[in-house]
Amino acid sequence: MSAVFNAAWSKRLATPEAGALVGAVLVYAFFFAVAPPFRDLAALSTVLYVSSIYGIPALAVALLMIGGEFDLSAGVAVVSSALLASMLSYELTANAWVGVGVSLAVALAIGAANGLAVVRTGIPSFLVTLGAFFMLAGLNLAVTRLVSGSVASRSIADMDGFGAAQALFASSINVAGVDVRVTVIWWLLFAGLATWVLRRTPLGNWIFAVGGAPASARASGVPVRRVKVGLFMAVGFAAWFVGMHQLFAFDTVQSGEGVGKEFYYIIAAVVGGCLLTGGQGSAVGAVLGAFIFGMTTQGIIYAGWNPDWFKFFVGALLVGVILLNASVRRWQAARA
Repeated sequence: MSAVFNAAWSKRLATPEAGALVGAVLVYAFFFAVAPPFRDLAALSTVLYVSSIYGIPALAVALLMIGGEFDLSAGVAVVSSALLASMLSYELTANAWVGVGVSLAVALAIGAANGLAVVRTGIPSFLVTLGAFFMLAGLNLAVTRLVSGSVASRSIADMDGFGAAQALFASSINVAGVDVRVTVIWWLLFAGLATWVLRRTPLGNWIFAVGGAPASARASGVPVRRVKVGLFMAVGFAAWFVGMHQLFAFDTVQSGEGVGKEFYYIIAAVVGGCLLTGGQGSAVGAVLGAFIFGMTTQGIIYAGWNPDWFKFFVGALLVGVILLNASVRRWQAARA
């Protein structure tokens, strides 16, 4: 019995998300001990909600990082999608779903443009998407001010289709007397889909191959360019989805938001076990990374600490879990 347990435990520690799992347990135990409000089910619901908002893009970013690339434009792309959907619906006096559909097409097009620029020019994705970041951030501010006369979009709450879209993107579900935001459900569904793709489909093997050894993957017949472009489009989709949540949850969108959020998505992926060099990671790890981030975000609030320390704790968290992941990898190498 002991041998079976040890074998199962060793197998679990051999996965990319092992360090994140240990880190999540430690972070949860810490805030459970120091912040009494953290122990309530309502607090857990809030933690899961915050985790889902960062976790949905983090899943797509993790897949992209496994494929060997970065996207620094994902944070502002969230706001771009929300602003486009809002302004189109308002200015055209159209059904809210018109803006939703057009913004999805544009988000996918932006992702495809980033991917094509990377695979066709050979320029590092860090630089390509950094340029996209600045262009989108500038467009968000300039176009919003030009169209609405302010830095925020106008309300579309009274437009046709708003209620149905709100139900899909920004509603709540009562579970055991606690309201759970629908983004948590979507987050877990997307995580299940991403896990299935990575572990059970040829596309998953291709993603690992193009991130770990692109030359060998190309020689083996893997469509490297199409895989990478598709991964950038997946990031565009995830950014659009969270943008729709923000629009239909708060009705209006501030054009200056989103700057810096892309780093949180990358942090969640890295904490979850993704290598900066590509070829390793998991969707489960990205979920755990986002959950750790959500616990840290809300735990600081529930503990009553000065929120000015937030970024310090995020940095310390990142360094700590990366060191933990490195220790786990050394243990894995020693066991191999």
